[in-house]
Amino acid sequence: MPSFDLTSQPWLPVLLRDGVEKELSLTEVFEQAHDIRRVPGDLPTQEFALIRLLLAVLYDALEGGPDTREAWEELWTAGPDGFPADRVAAYLARHQEHFDLLHPERPFFQVADLRTAKDEVFALDRIVADVPNNDRFLTMRAHGAQRLSFAEAARWVVHAHAWDVSGIKSGAVGDPRVKAGKVYPQGVGSAGMLGCVLAEGDTLRETLLLNLIPREEEDLLRHDEEDLPVWRRPQPLGAAPLPEAEAGPFGPRGLYTWQARRVRLHHDGEAAYGVVLAYGDPLPYRDMHGREPMTGWRRSEQQEKKLRTIPVYLPRTHDPARTAWRGLASLITGYPPEAARRGGRDAAPGITPRVLEWLGRMAEESDALGPDHMIRARLLGCSYGTQQSVVADVVDDSLSLSVVLLSPHDTALRDTAVRAVQLAETAVWLLGNLAAGLAEAAGTDQATPRAEARERGFGELDGPFRQWLAGLTPGVDIDERLENWRRTAHDRVRALGSELVASSSEAAWEGRVKPTAKGGTYWLNSASVEYGFHKELRKRVLAPEDDGPPDDGQDSSPDRPEELTP
Repeated sequence: MPSFDLTSQPWLPVLLRDGVEKELSLTEVFEQAHDIRRVPGDLPTQEFALIRLLLAVLYDALEGGPDTREAWEELWTAGPDGFPADRVAAYLARHQEHFDLLHPERPFFQVADLRTAKDEVFALDRIVADVPNNDRFLTMRAHGAQRLSFAEAARWVVHAHAWDVSGIKSGAVGDPRVKAGKVYPQGVGSAGMLGCVLAEGDTLRETLLLNLIPREEEDLLRHDEEDLPVWRRPQPLGAAPLPEAEAGPFGPRGLYTWQARRVRLHHDGEAAYGVVLAYGDPLPYRDMHGREPMTGWRRSEQQEKKLRTIPVYLPRTHDPARTAWRGLASLITGYPPEAARRGGRDAAPGITPRVLEWLGRMAEESDALGPDHMIRARLLGCSYGTQQSVVADVVDDSLSLSVVLLSPHDTALRDTAVRAVQLAETAVWLLGNLAAGLAEAAGTDQATPRAEARERGFGELDGPFRQWLAGLTPGVDIDERLENWRRTAHDRVRALGSELVASSSEAAWEGRVKPTAKGGTYWLNSASVEYGFHKELRKRVLAPEDDGPPDDGQDSSPDRPEELTP
């Protein structure tokens, strides 16, 4: 019988610390974790799915993970020789049969006898997410995914369970949800509705440990006795979804290997040439913050009204158009400033990703992970379109920050970082108003210039803010650091504003007479709009008591000059 053993065959792409790229087996990845920089998949979302698989293996090999913080500290401080690669290798050897991609009865992450009523076999495009939907321009797969090596097929099978699109799918024989040979939309893959957050270290060993939460931290991550990875379930899965009480999730091992789809690869012994893809077990996202540590959470007023219960939390997703640092407040405090003002006293308006909260605790209470330790908070996610039936965009961004910013009690540095983001938002908001004011003076559309100016403004501040944030570490003078950022944001946005004014049209320079709310008139032209922009930029960004940008952001002119007599 053909076989492809994932524990011994190379299939995981790795980037070593010396820059060399290669493929390793599951066993080799753990043995060389200290020499591996990361596990770059074919897509960033694939890397996240593979890391979750490695974490599930590590959790189960350690029988649920380290029991206590002290046990975790021993793993962290022991260095490469202290990493439990031997325990993982022994674990993989015991369960080797369940990691065979082509096993006749229990193929890895698949259902051996999965089929449709017509015994159809579909193109591999259904699981290969980098094959564009009806858009073959500028792609390496212009003719689709016709054949895949077993190594590549294994990676895409793991990815499909985490990120597959929704939509109408073929009905599998034995699935009670089938109607006329089809199953109607059941939602995206297990990670598709998450704004995923991965704490990255300098090596794969550090990354795995940073995301490995001890069992004693039950308020952050709950482990039940029933928690098992899918390969240790007593019975192989069939086409039908598991009953909710049996499915779970009961902890990270089951959640990180959640079978959101039912898959069966078709192969000729040398490569995969087709696939059957059907719906699997739906994942209940609501109020899962005690089980899912790798996403932020937000209060849902709509769900609270519907269920008549408070609070109700849903995963906080990433906006592809918004860079990671602009959402820093949500990342390190759990909610943006405006949500804090709206939230009731009975519950927090949001919850930070539990893996970051765990690192914040360690920064405060442990010498193993000091407050000046730097990590990368990697943000990954999918944006779906057309009723979640296609992938519209992929989010992949990161921030380098000191773990002290994640501290739940020592909040001075954290508050300074959040304030700096607000200053940047204010400066860029004013830049957008300047562009809209120039367009209004010329008598043209305001929306497009406003949006383009804001995009340019955030692009101008992106690199400087990341550099400034990386330097926000224990021992720095936070007032001086914030003042430095005020100057940087003010000067860079002011320069962009000057460019906008210099390039404005002759009609904007001539201007127009505009009515005021009090019945008077005023002259609106490039000079008056620029004057108001500079005045507000100084007041709101450089002044210590400056305010954040108004919520509506629709006032096209930052400041009106004196009214003209009627």
